[in-house]
This record gives sequence, C-alpha cells and structure tokens, in this order.
Amino acid sequence: MAALAWLLIPLFAVVGAAIWAGWVSRNRTIGDIAELAGYARFRDAMERQHATAGSGTGQLETAPAAQASLAHRTQ
Repeated sequence: MAALAWLLIPLFAVVGAAIWAGWVSRNRTIGDIAELAGYARFRDAMERQHATAGSGTGQLETAPAAQASLAHRTQ
C-alpha cells in the first residue's frame, strides 16, 4: 500500500501541473479586446463631454446641487 501511495503522489502532481499549464496558456485576448473597446468608448464620451461643456463660454457650468452647496457655504 505504501508503494501505491508513492506512485500516486507524483501522478497527482503531474495532473495538477497539466491543469495549471492549461490554465496559464489559455487565450486571454477576448477580455483584452473588450476592455480596450470599453476604454475607447470612455475616451469618446469624455471628448464629447468636453466639447459640449464649454459651449463657447470657456467655463464649465456647475450642477444645481453644486451651486446650492456653494451658496450654502458663502452665507
């Protein structure tokens, strides 16, 4: 029985190493492509926001909640 245990230990190690090697060598480009596409959409949205936020005045408009907070601080 002890000899069987000594044979099973390396067998489990080989199976574990094969599973780990398969996990490490998997194709991960699908997630990277989706992440890069999401980043490109984010950049486009930020550029659109900056293009419309100035609207010719050169200053950004503050939200009503921010205006109320600023008015409360100045009183």
